[in-house]
Amino acid sequence: MCSKGARLKTLGKRAKAGCVWVKLRDEEKRMLDGERGYGTQRAMELLVALGTTFEADEMIPVTRTHVALSGQEGDTYWCELLVDGGAYCKVPPTTNPAWAVEELSGVSDVTDAERELAWRTFDVYRRIGAKLTYCCTPELAGNVPAYGEHVAFSESSATPYVNAVLGARSNRESSVSALACAVTGVTPRYGLHFAENRKGTMLVDVEADLNEAYDWGMMGWYVGRFVGSHTPVFRLRNFRRRPTPEELLYLGAELNTSGAVPMYHILGTTPEAPDMRAAFGGVAPAAELVVKNEHLAEQQELLSEKGGRINSVMLGCPHYTYDQLIDLAGRVEGKKVHPDVSFWVLTSWDAIELARRSGHIGAIEAFGARLVPDTCIDEPCWKTFEGGTGVTDSPKNMYYRKRRGQTFAIRRLSECIEAAVRGEVS
Repeated sequence: MCSKGARLKTLGKRAKAGCVWVKLRDEEKRMLDGERGYGTQRAMELLVALGTTFEADEMIPVTRTHVALSGQEGDTYWCELLVDGGAYCKVPPTTNPAWAVEELSGVSDVTDAERELAWRTFDVYRRIGAKLTYCCTPELAGNVPAYGEHVAFSESSATPYVNAVLGARSNRESSVSALACAVTGVTPRYGLHFAENRKGTMLVDVEADLNEAYDWGMMGWYVGRFVGSHTPVFRLRNFRRRPTPEELLYLGAELNTSGAVPMYHILGTTPEAPDMRAAFGGVAPAAELVVKNEHLAEQQELLSEKGGRINSVMLGCPHYTYDQLIDLAGRVEGKKVHPDVSFWVLTSWDAIELARRSGHIGAIEAFGARLVPDTCIDEPCWKTFEGGTGVTDSPKNMYYRKRRGQTFAIRRLSECIEAAVRGEVS
């Protein structure tokens, strides 16, 4: 074992497994020394660097992985580097969406280079052995870990869900580190892979009314601004039922967008927080926060553009579930989208197929909304709407689209529908 001062000298192409801070098993040493190919070596080098940074003591096997492939140059380049070096996934990851090229090329004036990057992305993840699910909610269907399972998930909505709601164990992986885990089958043991690091450190007293997923998302955004490096424990004062998967999904997505929160607890609801003692490990909270209705109303006001004419409504960040599609169908029956408004619902192909088989697609299509699978809001296919104002029920959607030049008013679903019909938002 080397001294700490020698750690970073071991991570180049010629790094030797006998001189790293993380203790490696024989097979891991062979991967690091290049005996399993150049691509696998590069993946292991990255994980050793990550483990060294966080002072991991060893690598541990992972049983599931999810990669937020993003369809952007950096992530695609990394995957190409690995697969061109002979790498293939030991633990095949599910994948985030990029965008549905054939379906959406006509929506916006995308360039040949943007289309080519998307095709490159699809091709290289296929060659490395990924499961091309193109969905940002794998934890709800298709890649659902069990309690205590060690996994490597990247994706801002997925990581807090698998940790908090399912009780599986994943650090807040990047797309490149998650892919490295998929290739090698291991991850450095640090952070949330230890039970003691999963305890709560901040008590969040929730006095606000939480009536639907929108309210949970707005609470997540508000708390994420203040939580810092704490692990929040939510105490729901006025909530008397079990949260739906969509409500928990929205909470984690926004916690991990306005902040960096891969783990939370809800007293009496999530598996590692049956009571205060279990949630905090018998230690008093280091910080406290109160959430009231006025805080959520103020948050909406701060995040939203002012009222006026709109050019689009965009739902599905994270991807809408089958149950959300059913809810939408019931709300829009007999209504019609304004001719100046494009109404988009981003979802998974299986949710669309289930809705079609179950007879709910007709009402949505008659309303004038369009269901789009395999697609993320943070992609070039939406550029035709940039410079205008949209409406969404997702602060995360607003955050990513605003960086690309499209501003949003944030409203609950009923108000999104109303704005679509009127062509403007109050």
